[in-house]
Amino acid sequence: MNLAWRDVRHNLFRFILTCLGLGLLMTVVLAMMGIYNGLVADALNVVKAPQADIWVVEADTQGPFAEASKIPNDTRDAVARLHGVTEAGSITYQTIEAPFGGAVLRLYVIGYERGRLGGPQTIAAGRGLEASHFEMVADTKSGLALGDTIPLGRNRFEVVGLVKDTMNSGGDPAIFITLADAQVLQTQLAPPAARVQVARGSAATSNATVAAVIARLDANVDARSVAQTVRQWKHLAALTQADQEDILIKSVVDKARKQIGLFLGILLTVSAVVIALIIYTMTMEKLKQIATLKLIGAPDRTIIALIVQQSVALGGVGLVLGLGLIMTVKDYFPRRVLLEPVNALALTGIILVVCVLASGLGVRAALKVDPATALGG
Repeated sequence: MNLAWRDVRHNLFRFILTCLGLGLLMTVVLAMMGIYNGLVADALNVVKAPQADIWVVEADTQGPFAEASKIPNDTRDAVARLHGVTEAGSITYQTIEAPFGGAVLRLYVIGYERGRLGGPQTIAAGRGLEASHFEMVADTKSGLALGDTIPLGRNRFEVVGLVKDTMNSGGDPAIFITLADAQVLQTQLAPPAARVQVARGSAATSNATVAAVIARLDANVDARSVAQTVRQWKHLAALTQADQEDILIKSVVDKARKQIGLFLGILLTVSAVVIALIIYTMTMEKLKQIATLKLIGAPDRTIIALIVQQSVALGGVGLVLGLGLIMTVKDYFPRRVLLEPVNALALTGIILVVCVLASGLGVRAALKVDPATALGG
């Protein structure tokens, strides 16, 4: 006879209600895990997308994601001539806001040279850029659809293709346009500001700069040796792909990552406290029954099993409810919530340990009960 199961059946409604509350708490824990994973994945996705081996940027900078970088457009030709380089392409990054459908979209604009590195790797719908100007490929999270047009600067761009899960570390959906359009968008002044510059006699702003030049190397060429060669040019810096990813994790998203991790730790602590209080309350309500068990000779391990099994059952059912709920609603979050099987397995292990530890208060109270209490009124 399983005493824990009989006790649950006797108080089934309260058990279900308690599991529902814990399920909601587990949903928040899983959501924070997913947001944490999504934050890191989004930060790395943009830098991994070009599948480059070397990033050539402005001297004394850490690349276009950590700080501003501007280098001459013709740097690509010099990089392409380096030993071991098979492909090279210029690329720009900028964040803009554009009106669409009565709202303002915040977009991460990636400008690249058609036919070279830097463009979208996989088109989910539509096609890639074919025209030299005024076409764009957008991430589905932007809410844009094929055939939509949206003003960027003084020109309107048509959406000809869609990609998925391409966002920057801030969660802004990416759009891809040609490098020429991106350079114009980056340097173009509003008409009143342009007239002021002309009146002052200022020279027109040059748009022949890019944020970085990316290069792909032969398989047998060492990326660090090529990067060292570029650094000898003094006016440029070079980062390997691993360096760029390391900068993103340790610099760009470091504080957000730590804050989410801290919040996740707090939630797990709260979960442990809640489970401990629930089990303790349930145990205190059964003290007379536990005393009766002791009086008829039930061993301590039977009483401990009763409490620990109830605690694990609460955590297990709450975890299942939380998983089901988060999988249902995760696509409605404004940021990407990325949950992997390893997250569910890790949380299962954590909840199991938490439930066993949380049952300690109840076990301690149960073991201290005097069997003579069962004979009281």
